[in-house]
Amino acid sequence: MPVEPLSQQEIENRIAELPGWSADGDRLTRSYRLGSHFAATAMVVHIAQVQEELDHHSDLTLGYNTVSVSVNTHSVGGKVTELDFQLARRVAELAPAHGAS
Repeated sequence: MPVEPLSQQEIENRIAELPGWSADGDRLTRSYRLGSHFAATAMVVHIAQVQEELDHHSDLTLGYNTVSVSVNTHSVGGKVTELDFQLARRVAELAPAHGAS
């Protein structure tokens, strides 16, 4: 099923449903702080599993005790789509299990 870019208004309306996430140009972004490097690494692996399940991959940055996520849809020219919101929701749901804030 083809995906279509969301309008700026749709993005602004929907980003409010994802506390801590922001619309940064043509991306959804969020950074998480974790208790240790091991916890951050485990969260990155968990996110990678979700990405494979959704067949939708984001940019991930792993720091000592941080994970940053940046999501857009490459197949529509790097715009924000429903797929990006699905992935962001899944990341938001799994974050507490890793102690992320």
